[in-house]
Amino acid sequence: MSKNALDLDSGTLSITAVSPEENLHRRLIWRLLPLLLVCYLFAHLDRINIGFAKLQMSTDLGFSNTVYGFGAGLFFVSYMLFGVPSNIVLDRVGPRRWIAFLMVSWGLMSTAMLLVQTPFQFYALRFLLGVAEAGFFPGILVYLNRWFPADRRAQVTAMFAIAVPMAGIIGGPVSGWILENMLHVADMRGWQWMFLLEGAPVIVLGLVVLRCLPDNFERVNWLTDAEKNLMRQAVEREEKSKQITSFTAILRNGYVWMLVAIYSAVMLGMGIIAFWMPTLIATSGIQHDSTIGLLSAIPYLFGCASMIVVGRSSDKRKERRWHLCGPLLMAAGGISMAGLFSHDIYILMSSLIVACMGVTTALPMFWQLPPAFLSDRMLATGIALVSSLGSVASFLSPYFVGWMRDATQSTSLALYLLASLIALGGLLVLRIPAATVNPE
Repeated sequence: MSKNALDLDSGTLSITAVSPEENLHRRLIWRLLPLLLVCYLFAHLDRINIGFAKLQMSTDLGFSNTVYGFGAGLFFVSYMLFGVPSNIVLDRVGPRRWIAFLMVSWGLMSTAMLLVQTPFQFYALRFLLGVAEAGFFPGILVYLNRWFPADRRAQVTAMFAIAVPMAGIIGGPVSGWILENMLHVADMRGWQWMFLLEGAPVIVLGLVVLRCLPDNFERVNWLTDAEKNLMRQAVEREEKSKQITSFTAILRNGYVWMLVAIYSAVMLGMGIIAFWMPTLIATSGIQHDSTIGLLSAIPYLFGCASMIVVGRSSDKRKERRWHLCGPLLMAAGGISMAGLFSHDIYILMSSLIVACMGVTTALPMFWQLPPAFLSDRMLATGIALVSSLGSVASFLSPYFVGWMRDATQSTSLALYLLASLIALGGLLVLRIPAATVNPE
C-alpha cells in the first residue's frame, strides 16, 4: 500500500505519493540492514585488528615483519579454500542458521588469539579464522541479492559494506585505547585484551542472528501478499537476462575470470589499508598507540561518505563501470603517494585518505557486477568463487609488503608495485560491456 509524503515548496503544501516499491524498499532496509551492518562491522574489525595488535604483539613475541605479513595474509588462504563450500552449505541449510554458526565460530577463533605465543599458533588461528569467516561476506551478498532488485542494489550494498570503514573509525580509536590503557591489567598485555573485548561480542551476535534473521521474504509476516508479489516479479525480470545457469558455465565464461582479476585489484588495496595503515602512520614518526588509532580512523571516515555518495550516484545514473573504475584509480594514486611521502605525516595522511576512499568505495561497487551474469541458482556458488579466488590478493599484499619491508627497510617499492596492479584492475573494468552490467 502506498503512503503519502508532505512537501513544502514556497509556502505551498503539496502531497506527493510514495510508490509501493519505494515503501517496500524502505521497510526492507530498516528490517534487515541494521543487524547485518553490525555483524559485518565486527567481522571486519576481527579481521583487521591484527594490524593494531602488531604494534605490541610483534615486539612481545619477537615476530618479524615477514612472520606478521604471512600470518595476516594466511586468513585469506583459508578464505579462498572454504568460500565456495560454505556458500553451498548456506543454500542447503538456510542463511539464518549457517550465518549464526559462522559468527559463533569466528568469535571463538578471534578471542583465542589472546593465547598466541608462537608463529605456528599465530598461523593456525589466522587460518581457522579465515575458515569461519569464508562464507559470511559472500553469503550476505547472496542474501541481499535475493531481497533487493538490481536498480536499488548499489546503495544497499554500500550501506551494508559501510561497516568496512566504520570498523576502522570505531576500531582504530578503541583498539588504540585498549592497547595503551589495558596494558598489564590482570597480568594481560594490551593486545590480548583487544582480542578478548573485540572477539567475544561476536558470539552473542551469532545467537541474535539465529533468533532474528529471516531466511527469505516468503516466510516473513511483516510483508503483505502484494509486497511479496512485487519481489517475485523483480526476481523473474532479472532472471531472464542472466547468462550463467550452471557451474560449468561459470568456469567457461571469460567475464567471470575478468571479475576475479578486478576483485583481486580491490583486495590488494584492502589488504594494504587494513593491515599496514597503522604501521605506515607509526613509521612517519607517530609514537603513541592511541594517537595512531585516532589517525587511522580519519581515512575510514572519508571512506564512509564516499561509499554512500558513489552508491547513490550509481543507482541514480544506472551506471556501474565508471563508478568502479574511478575508485580503483583513486586507490592506486593514494597508495603510490603514501609510498613516495612515507615520512611526511601530512602528505601521508592525505594519501591514505584518498586510498581509503577509493578502495572502500570500490568494494560495494564491484559486487554489482557478478549478479548481472549469474542466475539465481548459481548466485551463491558464483559469488563465493569470485570472492574466494580474488581474496588470494589479500594474502599476497600484506605478505609482500612485510617481506619487502624486511628486505629493503622500506615499504615504498612494494606500494608502487601493488598500486600499479590496482590501476590495471581499474582499467580492466572498462572491458566489461556496459549494457550487461548497467541496470535497466
